[in-house]
Order: sequence, then structure tokens, then C-alpha cells
Amino acid sequence: MSGDDRKRAIGKLTSVAADRFVVEMHAGTDNFTVVGFDDIHYVARLGSFLMVPTHGDLVVVEVVGLRERDSASGGDRGEMDKASSAKFLDVVPVGMLPADGSKFRFGVSVFPSLYADVLYALDAELDRIFETAGFDEPAAGIGDAPCVPEGATRHRILNIGRSVVFDNYGVKVRLDDFFGGHAAVLGNTGSGKSCTVASILQGLFEKPKEHHARGATFVVFDVNGEYEAALKSIEASGGLGCQYLVLDGTATPGRFRLPHWFLDQSEWELLLQASERTQVPILRLALGFTTLFSGPPGALVEVRNHILAKCITQILSDETTSPSKADRIQGILQRFNTPQINNGVIEKYIRVGFGSIANVIALSKFLTEDNPFIIEGFNLPAYTNEAFEFSILSKAMDLALLYEEAHGNRHIRDYCSQMVTRLKSLEDRQEYKFLRHGLADAANPDNSEPAVLAKLLGLTKKGEGFAKSHQVIIIDMNSVDDEVVELVSAVLARMTFRLLRHADPRNRFPVHMVLEEAHRYVGSVPSRYAVDASKVFERIAKEGRKYGMFLLVASQRPSELSKTVLSQCANFVIHRIQNPDDLSQIRQMTPFISDAVLKRLPSLPKQHALVFGTSVNLPTTFKVREASPLPHSDDTRIVDLWFQEAGRPANIKIA
Repeated sequence: MSGDDRKRAIGKLTSVAADRFVVEMHAGTDNFTVVGFDDIHYVARLGSFLMVPTHGDLVVVEVVGLRERDSASGGDRGEMDKASSAKFLDVVPVGMLPADGSKFRFGVSVFPSLYADVLYALDAELDRIFETAGFDEPAAGIGDAPCVPEGATRHRILNIGRSVVFDNYGVKVRLDDFFGGHAAVLGNTGSGKSCTVASILQGLFEKPKEHHARGATFVVFDVNGEYEAALKSIEASGGLGCQYLVLDGTATPGRFRLPHWFLDQSEWELLLQASERTQVPILRLALGFTTLFSGPPGALVEVRNHILAKCITQILSDETTSPSKADRIQGILQRFNTPQINNGVIEKYIRVGFGSIANVIALSKFLTEDNPFIIEGFNLPAYTNEAFEFSILSKAMDLALLYEEAHGNRHIRDYCSQMVTRLKSLEDRQEYKFLRHGLADAANPDNSEPAVLAKLLGLTKKGEGFAKSHQVIIIDMNSVDDEVVELVSAVLARMTFRLLRHADPRNRFPVHMVLEEAHRYVGSVPSRYAVDASKVFERIAKEGRKYGMFLLVASQRPSELSKTVLSQCANFVIHRIQNPDDLSQIRQMTPFISDAVLKRLPSLPKQHALVFGTSVNLPTTFKVREASPLPHSDDTRIVDLWFQEAGRPANIKIA
């Protein structure tokens, strides 16, 4: 052991077991404070690390308890006697630092001997433990090309705050490990989650040298309208951009709009809350029919004639009375008709006399022989996400219901009445105006799927390809209801995931989605309109890593989050959590964390957190780096707002 190592010895091992050691500190140690050759060290903080030299290597131990035994001299000297009392630390072995400077190894292969010296940890040793030595590294060029400019650097680690157990030590995470997997920021309301998310993103983009994180893409689903000011600040760094999109339900210029034809069948089902057994088949049929309404008029007429002929022949063949048959046929032709099949043409065939339809045989011949309206081998059109006017879906829905009636299901309209009513309400509701588009919008190239995806991912056209113009894209959804949040987040996530899955080469354009208040739309027990929204994010959680799509989940209620999503997170930043259900959920999702570590969570101060996962070798508690500017999530200042002079105007607007 070197001379400097001897100077930082704080005591000796007095007990060595397979899972626990006891350290007796040197006599005269007051309040567990040690004056080292480099600084003053308080070595008795729970969760701190000490070093035990063993055969040239260092055994790393964690402090899990501290106690004191009075000296045997007797006497009652009060506080003055504390310096002469024996002090002990209970420690557990966690790993080893090899003497050759190689990486930290979990587990202990060679145990120290009794009375071995115990040393306080140096910052360089902590960096080796956490594998965070070397803040920057040389930047790389494209392929085999040299880096431009020559000698430029890039971050390999990110400082996220200051340790609460090691004085003046910055807690760092390895960038590849933290952002190369899914992560979760969890904690009670008011504990500092939003500040942590903002701080992490701000720190990532505050690189003072040549190579900023220009290739990063963060899509922030900001359901509380908190992040604009905090993340717009990244534009102060060279060549970085933050795009702010507002979703308020309207079609106001400058507001976020989503063409309705971007929705897949499952998302239409989500939007219309279609029941699986009866309503979903009708909805899928109607979506297919929208292609006919938007196509050549002749094709639609042929299909309508086919359906009307099938429907009428079905009515003629059933066992109802002739007057009832005639009334039903007339009712259908009042709602649906073509130049070839309408009440004017059919009337002469369905006149009722003496209880019978005038000429059933002639009507059947008219529909099937004289005019072969029925198309043999008719194939229903499929929904292809082609642009169509929103109002067309109601007409297509009526046609789908007629088609089902033509096949003998007389009660289908009753079964689908709730879905039809919801569709009609969507045509009028202000909060869904952002979704409703006309054919003129479809002709606008800005409303094409490639253009919308490019905007969502912060890309601008450059020659034959694209270049990054924005690294952070904020979608402010504070003004809309949960069902809109769930729909929009599901559609955008699905579109992005599909793009990255089909990319060639894949996994070369990483996209991170920040899900603020994720329990509202990625729930463990999905709401009636969020089933498929949860499924999208669960699939991304399970498969997204190999395609370069990652989730950063922020929530105050871990117990209400999807267990699938949470279980796939590789890194956790956890603030104060006091609810037993939430603590239990974290314990289930993170079995590699000891109960001793989890017991710290209920007592963490504001803006303090516990970080663990693949980006740090060992769990550690830290004070989060202050975000500047802060997200707009300040606590309500009750005293300031309550106690005021008479007549002060109320600070609120009511539309």
C-alpha cells in the first residue's frame, strides 16, 4: 500500500463474513469524520463506498450501517467522551477494482484478511466503479472519413447531478447505455420529475465544443404544457433547434393538425369506441368503402347497384308479409338510390294489391337478368389510408350497414347506433377539428405522410435527402382531453415505429419519445378508449430497441403504468415515492435492487433522486442538476395568493 493510501486509512476490518464486514474506525474519530491528505471526508453516509486493499486489488464495500460502543474507561464526560468511544461501520462487499486498472467487477473473488486497512474512496476510484471516467472522447467521421473539424470531441457520459453521499462528486450516466434503452423517471407530484427530464435534455445539448448532439431526436408529448421555455433554451447552442407544436383541437393556422386518413383501422376503432363483435366489422367495411367514394363515380354506382340488388332480393326471399317487404324496400331506396335502382323505377314492381306484391318475379328478373346488377365474385374494397373527405365516412358507414342488411342482418343498425352517433358527434365537436380534413387538404403536399413525419422528426428537405433542423419536438397537448392525447400519441408513435422498422439500414436514426404523465395514456388498466394506445407503446417497449426507437417514461403513479412498458426500462431515475402500491410496483419491476435501496425512496427530499440501471454500475442517490430555465411546473404559492389587499383583480381569465 502506498504512502498516500496509508494516509486515507480510516480503520480496520474486525469481522469478515461472506456477506458482511465490520470496520472499526481509528481511535479519536469524531462524528465519523476523517481528515484525509486531500480533504475532509465524512465516511459514514449510508450508501457510500469504501476500499479494502487485498493482494494488490481493491475490494469495494458499501456502508449499510453505523454504530458506536462506549469506551471501557468509564466515567461520565458527556459529549467530550464521544471522541474516545469506538465507532463501527457495517459494510457489504459489492465488487472489486483490479490493480491493473481494468473495469470494475461485480462480486468478490478474494476476500480481505482480518485487520486489513479500510480506505475512503477517491473520485478516480468512483469513476472506475461507475465506469464514467473521461467526459469526452474524439468524435468520429462518416464511415472511414476523417472527423470534421479535425480534433472535434463528443460526449460519452452525461453529468446529471451531485452525489449526496460523496462530497462534490458529480453523478454521471453513460450516454450509450442510458439513451440506448428505455428509461423511466418516476416520483410523486412535486418531487421534481419534470425538472429532471428538462435538466437531462438541457445537459445533453450544452456541449461547449465542436460536435453537439445534432443527430438526436426527442419527441416530447407534453400533456401539461410545461416544457416550451425549458427546452427552447437548447437553441442557444450552435446549430440546434426546438420545434414547438400546439394541439388544441382546432384547425387554427399554426396549430398541430393530423389528417384523419393517417389513422389505421385499429385507431379508428379506438376513436369510435367500436365494440369488437358487431361494430368493428361494420367500421372496417365502411373504411374500405371510402375508397369508392373518393374514386371514379362509375365504380361507386356499380357497387351501390350490387348492394341494393342484393338487399332487395334478400327482402323478397324472407318470410315477412308483402306489405312489410314493400315498406322496407321503399325505406331503403329513400336513403340509398342510384339512377338505375330507385323508388321511381321499382315502384311498379312492389305495389301491394290484395295482400301481395304486384310482380315479384318481374322484379327479380329486372335485378338479376335484365340488368345483372349483382356482381359475381364481388370483392370488398380494403382500407388503404388513401385520402378522403371526413364527411364521406358517414356515407360509407350507411353503405356498410346496407350491405350487412343485404345479407340478412336486419338488426345491424340497432347494434351500431352508438358508433354511428359517435361518428356524427365527431363531425361537429370542436376538439376534433384538428383531425377533420377535406379533399383540398389532401392535395396539399404538407399533409402527406412523408411531410408530416419529417416535421415530427425535425427534418427538412436537403437535395435528395433530409437534414436535421430540430433536435427537440414538443407537442403541447395541455388543452385537449385524455382521449385525444391517447389517440394522437398512439398514431404518431405507430407511424414513427413503422418508419423505423422499414428503414434500410435500420437502427441508424434513433428517436426518443418522452411520455410525460404516461399513466394517462400508457396505463396498466387501459381506459375504454386507450386499449390500442397502450398496445402501441407496449410493442415499442418490447421491440423498439433493435430499430432505434426508445421511450423515456415520466409518471407520478408507477402502479398505474403498463407493467409491460415499465418492465422493459433499463434505467430508472426515481424521486420520492410514498404510496405503498407504487413502491410495490417498483419492487416487482426491478428485482435486482435491494430493499435497503428502495427504503430510501419515501424520504428523498425534493429534487433528489435515486438512479440505477445499465448506465450506472451501482445505485446511487443524487441531487438533480438544476434545470435552467425551469419547466412551467411551479408549486402554487398559497400564502402569496390568499393574503392580499381588498379589491385586487383575480388573476384568472374566463372565456
